[in-house]
Amino acid sequence: MKLTSLRAALAGAALVACGLLAAPTAASAAPPSVPPGVDQRAVPAAERAAAAGYWTAERMRSATPADVLLAGKSASTPAAGVAAGAPVTYGKPAPAPEVTPMAANESPVSNIGKVFFTLNGRNYVCSGNSVSSSNGSVVATAAHCVHSGKGRYATNWTFVPAYENGAAPYGQWVATSLAAPRQWTKGGDITYDTAFATVGQLAGKSLQATVGGTAISFNQARGLSYEAFGYPAAAPFNGQTLKSCAGTATADPYGQTQSQGIPCDMTGGSSGGPWFLGNGAQNSVNSFGYNNIPNVMFGPYYGSVAQATYATAVAS
Repeated sequence: MKLTSLRAALAGAALVACGLLAAPTAASAAPPSVPPGVDQRAVPAAERAAAAGYWTAERMRSATPADVLLAGKSASTPAAGVAAGAPVTYGKPAPAPEVTPMAANESPVSNIGKVFFTLNGRNYVCSGNSVSSSNGSVVATAAHCVHSGKGRYATNWTFVPAYENGAAPYGQWVATSLAAPRQWTKGGDITYDTAFATVGQLAGKSLQATVGGTAISFNQARGLSYEAFGYPAAAPFNGQTLKSCAGTATADPYGQTQSQGIPCDMTGGSSGGPWFLGNGAQNSVNSFGYNNIPNVMFGPYYGSVAQATYATAVAS
């Protein structure tokens, strides 16, 4: 699908019904209503109030790309005969400054934005997307953009749609709850690097009513074609504008994850940015890359675990 028609699909999409790393170098108690395998944290009112005024333009510009949080993460069940624990970085090692990036420049898209959060006293940045939901308030991102993996949830979690060069034309949307697979929150299993945040309202309106919400699909075929978006902030990018990549997905060549890869050189900061199918439905996010496989971005498979995590966010 060409970009012009994809943009039209993103603008008018309705909800579509319906995770192992080798040579790879990214909790709280769940309420009774949370499905098995999903972990969720409700953000206290005082914390939400503090987050609402936390993200100044300077803090947003100086936030660290969250790919560093993937250090040491791997899959909990490596494929037989494949050694686990080799280093992995987000996207790919940063190219030399003179290298021309393959990621395309994009104008801001209302439903795609930057995600900001604090973890262990440090400010981080990712990407995210507003997805269609019955509560009108769900943002899709990567699990390492909401939780450290076998540690704690982020604080000051905020979504800034259509961010560009410090501008926040649709305001800042603070999380009221964060949901991620327990495979991630209890062990940092990178196969399940997907999460969903529920955000509060602004000026009495929901996120979806303000910026729109794209369709989302689960349990689709593998090897499909995608267009991925994000805000890469590590060199040679600066995180101030939206970028995109496109290509056909291929399996993890090491057989250690259920994730798929597409041609892409986006770097840290694009974590959590959406992968769209040709019909405009989101079906994955930017997650990780291998040191020794340049220009390939991997994203988690949106299966039943991702679907249950989404359902948890919708019910919040």
